[in-house]
Amino acid sequence: MPEHFRALIVILAVAGIVFTLARRSATDLIPYRDFTRRRNLWFALTLLAFVSQNFWVYAGIAAIALTVAGQRDRNPVGLFFLLLFLIPPASAQIPGFGLINYLFDLDHIRLLALCVLLPAFFTLIRQADTLPFGRTWPDRLLAASIALTSLLYLRETTVTDTLRQTFYLFIEVFLPYYVASRAIKKLSDFKDALLGYLLAAMVLSLIAAFEYTRHWLLYDALIDALGMQWEMSGYLSRGGSLRASATTGQAIVLGYVVSVAIGFFLFLHVYARSRLQRFLGALLLAAGLFAPLSRGPWVGAAVIITVFIATGRGAIKRLMLLALAGALALPMLAVLPAGEKVLDLLPFIGTLEKENITYRERLIDNSLIVIQRNPLLGSFDYRSTPEMQALVQGQGIIDIVNTYISLALKVGLIGLALFVAFFGTVLLSIRKSMRSFPDKDDEERRLGRALLATLAGILVIIFTVSSITVIPVVYWSVAGLGVAYAQMVSRLRHTQTAAASNASLQLR
Repeated sequence: MPEHFRALIVILAVAGIVFTLARRSATDLIPYRDFTRRRNLWFALTLLAFVSQNFWVYAGIAAIALTVAGQRDRNPVGLFFLLLFLIPPASAQIPGFGLINYLFDLDHIRLLALCVLLPAFFTLIRQADTLPFGRTWPDRLLAASIALTSLLYLRETTVTDTLRQTFYLFIEVFLPYYVASRAIKKLSDFKDALLGYLLAAMVLSLIAAFEYTRHWLLYDALIDALGMQWEMSGYLSRGGSLRASATTGQAIVLGYVVSVAIGFFLFLHVYARSRLQRFLGALLLAAGLFAPLSRGPWVGAAVIITVFIATGRGAIKRLMLLALAGALALPMLAVLPAGEKVLDLLPFIGTLEKENITYRERLIDNSLIVIQRNPLLGSFDYRSTPEMQALVQGQGIIDIVNTYISLALKVGLIGLALFVAFFGTVLLSIRKSMRSFPDKDDEERRLGRALLATLAGILVIIFTVSSITVIPVVYWSVAGLGVAYAQMVSRLRHTQTAAASNASLQLR
């Protein structure tokens, strides 16, 4: 039996376990028919990808199925999140039919955005209650960032390719942000969307645990079966163990995806029917976070948990207990059979692959020299400078494992400032909106805590990795959820003020 068919059997079995265990809790949050339809679509598209033997066959049939599903689904963000990590986002070129070299590169994420998010975008802009784009500071900063990036493409490529790159920005940056920030309007919508992401991440987590224990990347053979090439795919190890990657292509990307899911789990876990379900969910995500053996996401997950606790009831006491638990865990690891290996993997403590930390330090030092030459708008040929060439690794590549450095090199300090200001305004709007709920156990406040913590964790993790594969789609979507949260709270305040005013008039 071909390897990708054997992998398919494992993937279907693993996903079946997750969906079965999560069904009862999930259907307490969303209608059963929505859960069933999305689950069945997940299985159908996975089967299609593995048996089609050709990416274009998969893309053609999937496009029809996704378009129909998007029209029927009441929450396009929930559907988008559940299917976001379905298969690896390896791309293929749509031919230009003699007019141009090619139209654009198509992958699973772009296909999903075009079939689910684009129709939702056109629906939202026609609705009277949709906040027009540009009314919020994040909107304006994002628009400025996209415009600047598009214009700067002209200095390094043709007009045709600049239009192509701008199209990518539209479907990979604008659409996830816009639909997430406008389609989510009620608390139930947030539960639906976050549940979709959490279910997808739990499937990935169990797949990652299998890959780690069996030393087998389940989706590696799928790329060959579809007749595609993808430089992101490949076996990597750390400390003699395979670093799982599932559909994300890179171990650190998988850790990032699971870290975000942990932030969402902090909000959703209280709706689980039993403590056992909550424990199993937490254990599964912990396994998914560990299996990639990526330290940046571990730090990010710690930030997420810390920020979530710090913004809740009894923060000081709980943070002290968390710190005590961490301090006690270290000596326990030292005496356990496999504890020494775990300690070697820990950031700031372990000694394994310290050269990666050294490389990151050199990257920052050398990049700062290059940035000083073109500080405002960066340069398109920064990789050819002597300082960057000194960073060429054994694979012949310069791995810019820092999103902020990458932005400063490509679009300068102006582009970096727009990026940081965008996320800063989203964080401030979430924090300000949380103050509308003095009761720290309130549902809406707990949602704000989870979004604030998750976004803070993301901003820490991307300091250790460039924006590859699914990373940017996730952080633009989460930022959109943050804007949607602020708008939801604003509407609640307006409704409460109007109700109080009406009550006052009636008393008079």
